[in-house]
Amino acid sequence: MLYPKRHAVEDQIINKVALSGLITLDMEEHYPPGERVLYDIKDNLFMGLILKEKDFRAFLKEHDWAQYSGKNVAITCSEDAIVPMWAYMLLAVHLEPYARTVVFGTVEDLEKKLFDDILNSFDWEPYRDARVVVKGCSDKDIPPYVYVEITRRLRPLVKSLMFGEPCSTVPLYKQKPLNRA
Repeated sequence: MLYPKRHAVEDQIINKVALSGLITLDMEEHYPPGERVLYDIKDNLFMGLILKEKDFRAFLKEHDWAQYSGKNVAITCSEDAIVPMWAYMLLAVHLEPYARTVVFGTVEDLEKKLFDDILNSFDWEPYRDARVVVKGCSDKDIPPYVYVEITRRLRPLVKSLMFGEPCSTVPLYKQKPLNRA
């Protein structure tokens, strides 16, 4: 039996997503490097209540600060204790030569700072008047804060903003057409 010849065009698979002009923003590609570490000053408290300056300064001299090399450190105190401000500052003095980033607060505060640094140095101009998809799936834990911040920064620039994958998006924003009189 003879079959009709197919045209070459019919055999081609057309990637409509690639032709759509969508730009995908994948925050996993911009994930801040370095392990996240919480330094809890509670371990330096006397009887879990107060910080003794002499003992604390001795600890600071003896502690191996190199273990924080390249890490991102959040300094906190999980106890309701009397901790003078200079104690946090001394910790920062000792951590800063080694750690990638040092903040006061929780690991969540640290994560916010890391992403803020990235978003503040980000070039948003390529997204102007573009159709943008913010990628939803990620192997890394991207906090909701980041997605809200991306939305806040992109909305004034883009023609449209979507969330998900280019083949399956949730529309978030579409620029209204200008009224031409």
